[in-house]
Amino acid sequence: MKRIILPFLIIICLTFTAVAQQKLSIKGSVIDRGKREPISFANVGIYGTSQGAMTDSLGNFTIENVSPGIYRLQVSAVGYNTLLTPEYILSTKTLSITLELEESVTQLGEVSITASVFRRNPESPVGLRLIGLQEIEKSPGANRDISRIVQNYAGVGYSPVGYRNDLVVRGGGPSENRFFLDGVEIPNINHFSTQGASGGPVGIINADLIREVGFYTGAFPASRGNALSSVLDFKLRDGNMEKNSLKATLGASEFSLTSNGHLNSKSSYLLSVRQSYLQFLFKMLGLPFLPTYTDAQFKVKTRLSQRNEITFLGLTGIDNMKLNTSLTGEKAEYILSYLPTIKQETFTLGAVYKHYAGAHIQTVVASHSYLNNHNLKYRGNDESSEDNLTLKYGSLEQETKLRVENASNFGIAKVNLGANLDYSQYSNNTFQRAYTNQSVTYNYHTYLGMVRWGFFGTINYESPDERMTVSLGVRGDACNYSQLMNKLSEQLSPRLSLSYQLYGDIYLSGNVGRYYQLPAFTAMGFKDNNGNYLNKSLKYIMVDQYSAGLSYKHSENLQISAEGFYKRYNNIPFSVTDKIPLADKGTDYGVIGNEALSPTAQGRSYGLELMAKWIIVKKLNLSSALTIFKSEYREGESSPYIVSSWDNRYIFNLGGTYNFANNWSFGTKISSIGGAPFTPYDVNKSSLVTAWNAQGRPYYDYTRYNSERLDNFTRIDIRVDKTFYVKKYMLGFYIDLQNITNSKIKQADVLMSTGVIENPSAPVNEQRYKMKYIKQESGTVVPTLGITFEF
Repeated sequence: MKRIILPFLIIICLTFTAVAQQKLSIKGSVIDRGKREPISFANVGIYGTSQGAMTDSLGNFTIENVSPGIYRLQVSAVGYNTLLTPEYILSTKTLSITLELEESVTQLGEVSITASVFRRNPESPVGLRLIGLQEIEKSPGANRDISRIVQNYAGVGYSPVGYRNDLVVRGGGPSENRFFLDGVEIPNINHFSTQGASGGPVGIINADLIREVGFYTGAFPASRGNALSSVLDFKLRDGNMEKNSLKATLGASEFSLTSNGHLNSKSSYLLSVRQSYLQFLFKMLGLPFLPTYTDAQFKVKTRLSQRNEITFLGLTGIDNMKLNTSLTGEKAEYILSYLPTIKQETFTLGAVYKHYAGAHIQTVVASHSYLNNHNLKYRGNDESSEDNLTLKYGSLEQETKLRVENASNFGIAKVNLGANLDYSQYSNNTFQRAYTNQSVTYNYHTYLGMVRWGFFGTINYESPDERMTVSLGVRGDACNYSQLMNKLSEQLSPRLSLSYQLYGDIYLSGNVGRYYQLPAFTAMGFKDNNGNYLNKSLKYIMVDQYSAGLSYKHSENLQISAEGFYKRYNNIPFSVTDKIPLADKGTDYGVIGNEALSPTAQGRSYGLELMAKWIIVKKLNLSSALTIFKSEYREGESSPYIVSSWDNRYIFNLGGTYNFANNWSFGTKISSIGGAPFTPYDVNKSSLVTAWNAQGRPYYDYTRYNSERLDNFTRIDIRVDKTFYVKKYMLGFYIDLQNITNSKIKQADVLMSTGVIENPSAPVNEQRYKMKYIKQESGTVVPTLGITFEF
């Protein structure tokens, strides 16, 4: 078979290489962002090249004879701030775009003709990274998955154990992140997400639809609430108003179809459908779980009039995880002993309406999200008897959200004011066997119908000489879950950001703020068997954040920055049974938060981030990041701090992509992360027959919580891309190899039951299994071959 395929691929490459590459056009219009009126005689250029054009009297422009590729546009006009756009892909069709300029109080006569890819944001002068299409399309080891791409940045940790996308930012847990899609909040960005947290094995958002991602690790915008560690703000592309196109992608784990175009003269659309065959990859890797998924996305944007537009968004995912019970071996035996089968259905539907009224822009965002989650587990995976049932969990989360805001531009000051009103529903049917000091069975039904409300406001000031920016913001949140949460004054979140140009291209920036997050619905809705809510004492989780940094920009393509951060947590839910913070959980499949909790834990994380980024247009995208940090929690004021599960101590990344001639590119990434702390097993408790049968896995000795640590881990990823453009078609190939060094990480040996009772004559509650240890080691080469075709 290889003898047939290899020559066939060589013939295809030679054939396409011999054909002359097509030339395309970039066309569109330049308008005033507030007035929505065309701007005549604006200069529009392709950033980093000499190609460009000038708008006519109607604000239209056309740049012809442009080779396919990824580009930014630079736009300048008298009386307006110079604009450097996000990246656009020019592939098989003429690119048609609308560019919006803001009036400037400092550029009334002279026009600035330079811009930088490193944009400044007054509200978030620290902790903000912008991720463009070049990184999304070609990041080594990421396979176009945003959750893996952000691991390149400072402050972002990950687990080398398992195949998951848990987002761990600046020492915070995976439940502390929030996600927005063109302003619409979505509950998670991963398939098979851990309910109550956010991680999973693969992303749910198709990268073909993304224009740019704003990644906030601090200084969160006041309009983006309920986050403690990070905010991922996705900006989607607009459909092409000139031509319709279809793109098909075949990868190692999925097949996708994406369509992009227009419905009429006023409406554009994006549509994506993906079907996975991830179970084949996982089976090839010898993993005991076999996930499959289907997802779909759409965006329809309609320009109702010159000053009004509305956008409809949709995102859905259907997940089914089966167990690979045919797999043999001790490692598989252990995972199969506790991992449940999982079925999830999720969707979000949203609408964003914008009205442009000169210096004022009003926005209304309405959305509805749905998550249906089912987990099922039988002891020994033997479904022949209901006596073997250990877990039957079914829950439904629904949230209906409304947010209104008004952004006003008063020249050197910009004001944004808004409010939100949400209605949340949570229902749960649970049957679960557990073991604390004795065997316990939970069998309950719960329902929550909860109203949430809030407000936010921000004032941004920029000095006339553009050397200083100041941002002052506040946010308030409340809900009717309990009297501890129903007062806005108890959850006020003030924040202040400053940035000052010290000398030349050296900037000093800082932020201080307080942020709140509602506990997970799984925790708020937890009941005992008598129908009593056990966690009514929970409060909004709070974190005070302080960060400061220096940044240096050399020319327009190199930026070096250093940021220090300090986070202080309060009101963290604390597990009554395990005696650890709930924030230390969430990197495994299933559910967290469905247990008795008290709001008494505290935490802190602090560290230093160093980052450098070097961009050469159409040639090089190189970045390096080093984070040195500590992450700690404690039970309460009188308890000592101990390291959290996210205390890796250091994270280092160095990677980039270089574009060669004839549309070849090569990328590589070196990642290194410190060993994570772990807790030894409680052998005495785990060996009890009643305890082991309750959950099918060993129990931790929390009296020695995180007292031991795994080894450090380093891996290397590479990626090679080749793209052909012929007439109206694009054909692309890529090879992505994760962990090409086949690096291994040694985990703690797993304690496992042999199934043999050592003392069968003892009373049932005293019987013990004979135990054994299984060596645990992770790390293997993960290859991905992708083929893309667009026309």
